[in-house]
Amino acid sequence: MTLEGKVALVAGGTRGGGRGIAVRLGAAGATVYVTGRSSGSERSDLGRPETIEETAELVTAAGGTGIPVRVDHSVPDEVRALAGRIAAEQDGRLDVLVNSVWGGDPLTDWEHPLWEQDLDRGLRLLRRAVETHVITSRFVLPLMVARKRGLVVEVTDGNTARYRGSFFYDLAKSSVIRLAFAQAAELRPHGVAAVAITPGFLRSEHVLEHFGVTEENWRDAVAKDPHFAYSETPAYLGRAVAALAADPEIMSKTGRALATWGLYEEYGFTDVDGTQPDFAAHWADALVEEYGPLGDPL
Repeated sequence: MTLEGKVALVAGGTRGGGRGIAVRLGAAGATVYVTGRSSGSERSDLGRPETIEETAELVTAAGGTGIPVRVDHSVPDEVRALAGRIAAEQDGRLDVLVNSVWGGDPLTDWEHPLWEQDLDRGLRLLRRAVETHVITSRFVLPLMVARKRGLVVEVTDGNTARYRGSFFYDLAKSSVIRLAFAQAAELRPHGVAAVAITPGFLRSEHVLEHFGVTEENWRDAVAKDPHFAYSETPAYLGRAVAALAADPEIMSKTGRALATWGLYEEYGFTDVDGTQPDFAAHWADALVEEYGPLGDPL
């Protein structure tokens, strides 16, 4: 699996799944533009320590070329400028667009139904998690359409119609899948594929902090939550995306909602510890009686 000579943009590559994807694209040899609002010079309102520069350094250390660009993907002019920069620096080439912008964790209300939620918070979540993807694709897709090749990856949570536990969160993650479907329909005549992808139980920086552990001692948290034993690193998601980006038959998957637990069987990749986490299988074994089936992929 090689992406030598390929150019990728990971929008929302500062941390979590976006960082995992950016680094693994780099490990396959790609040049990766890493964008987001958290940089060494200016942090986002999330107040987290991770930066786009750190991710870009990890991309380069993995074997690729990491290029950090601070971009607020909710601002069309900034995204337009980003697309122009990529076109100028890469001779119009872009092979992979990953829409991984999220930023909705502090805005998600897991306790209340819609009619008791703060409307402004909910709408801000949608603007961050959905509108940013639309804006990014609007200005970046012409680079792919012009060359009649490429892959768009929409990062979501879950690949079924199952309700995700909170109204605005569910609406955002379901909408992202529909974005992939709609883009696939319009891009198919131009030879460009679009898919949605979900990880399983992701051990992001935020999740590790929630459990009070690090990646080095994450198994200590299994005592608090036995399901955490079946979690996966952002690198696992990254290897799934890298495999898709290197697949010469990717058009056969366009318009689909995919998952790490299905793709590892097809492509044979592993997590960093050599395991192949399959959260859907674990759900069927341990969670289906309490929460019901995950449902068929969209």
